[in-house]
Amino acid sequence: MSTESLANAEPERVTSTPPILEARGISKSFGTVRALAGVDIDLFEGEIIGLVGDNGAGKSTLIKILSGALLPDAGEIRIDGRPIRLNSPLDAHANGIETVYQDLAVVPQMDIAENLYLGREVRLPGVAGKIGRIIHRRAMRRQAAEHFESLHIKVKSMRQRVDTLSGGQRQGVAVARSVVFGRRIVIMDEPTAALGVQETQQVVELIGRINARGMAIILISHNMPQVLHLSHRIVVLRAGRRAGVLKTAETDVEQVVRVITGAEIIH
Repeated sequence: MSTESLANAEPERVTSTPPILEARGISKSFGTVRALAGVDIDLFEGEIIGLVGDNGAGKSTLIKILSGALLPDAGEIRIDGRPIRLNSPLDAHANGIETVYQDLAVVPQMDIAENLYLGREVRLPGVAGKIGRIIHRRAMRRQAAEHFESLHIKVKSMRQRVDTLSGGQRQGVAVARSVVFGRRIVIMDEPTAALGVQETQQVVELIGRINARGMAIILISHNMPQVLHLSHRIVVLRAGRRAGVLKTAETDVEQVVRVITGAEIIH
């Protein structure tokens, strides 16, 4: 499915079954500052949700909780209706959730394949891998090349160091890692921030391709046209609370901005 058709798809296409991810009553405070107050969010199979709001609305806190980087003070998270506790990003990974943060968390001095498999390296078979823990670099580069080809991410070689890549290509490495190891859900925090027009378009197309594979996506962005272009629904946070949920096919930039600023109330 193209990114253009994603924007026009009816949300009912992905809401005919129970949500794969449910968060209910999520609250979090830092001292006297209440970052989240009873926030609910659902994510359905094959859906892209745009998560929007002003700075300080609670977006980063919410995605850190959903990715296991923070524990909520109150609330419940469910996967396929099953309550789970995400004590760490490893718990999130075990439940099929991967996160691409704005700072990407790539290692510039390492090559593409090493970054793709960072912390999940492929070992040589037999004693060399099990006891000697020797990395199977050839297998990693071969598999990485296959993943990049399937995602249509263009680079010269898997041996290329990440610090030689463009911003869009670096984002591609981070996204590819989330797709390779994330089974069902990818959370993306400002995936096109600080990118040029051409690189932004490449990342937008990549998001469309991984969604077409069936991955559900939570997209955090200040780029309202981009959110409308990619998402099926938009969840608006304001001052740590959920201010509204909008069907993308039934809204526009002006209405989303009104809800963000509090000029329009969604019941």
